[in-house]
Amino acid sequence: MRKKIIAGNWKMNKTVEEAVELAGELMRGYAEQTAVDVVLCPPFTSTKAVSDVVSESQIRLGAQNMSAEDGGAFTGEIAHGMLKELFVRYVILGHSERREYVGETDGEINRKVLKALEKQLRPILCVGETLEQREAGTMEQVVEQQLRGGLQGVEPSAYTELVIAYEPVWAIGTGKTASAEQAQEVHAFIRKLIGELAGAEAANAVRIQYGGSMKPANAAELLGQPDIDGGLIGGAALDAASFGGIIDAASEA
Repeated sequence: MRKKIIAGNWKMNKTVEEAVELAGELMRGYAEQTAVDVVLCPPFTSTKAVSDVVSESQIRLGAQNMSAEDGGAFTGEIAHGMLKELFVRYVILGHSERREYVGETDGEINRKVLKALEKQLRPILCVGETLEQREAGTMEQVVEQQLRGGLQGVEPSAYTELVIAYEPVWAIGTGKTASAEQAQEVHAFIRKLIGELAGAEAANAVRIQYGGSMKPANAAELLGQPDIDGGLIGGAALDAASFGGIIDAASEA
């Protein structure tokens, strides 16, 4: 059985004070629960403050990005050592917003994935198609290209430390959501492809999240699908009650 994982991507939201308040609210309800892996990914400015709030609890800390470099003259970037010093365990890599707005390539994302694994950080590798690509019938081609590119050189044994997040770009922040059947279809496709890349054991071990506008109202149906192992949550992660409702649904799935 793969343990469900619910990660909150706070994106460019929450001041330090607001981040501490939200983390504190979640601590009151979920500090000791162990049925679900809960991960909070605040902005870098709030990472230390949130780390202090959730320390010694079951809630894990994540980052929204990481450089493939160890350090040096890379203005605006964050290195793995800086994250680990703050007890970050997970790092989101290849998010569609960074692919679109920053122009990140599969090769660049792959370097980050390999660096994260090398440094004992758990990558959450994001893949997914745009509305135009889905309507053109190239969804599988796009997802396969992103997976093959992002996972190049990853050893089969590392898949237990890796999370894949399928995020249909057309369903992020739009209020649109893939049906449970649509989401399951792509998750099953991803798991099949992982089997081709790394073998059946890796395919069975890797956790695949859904990242397209999951909320309490649809979480139970989505998380009840056989190949959906959690959620990468955006908007609903900014409210403790909404995020908690998704955690509750995952614990019961």
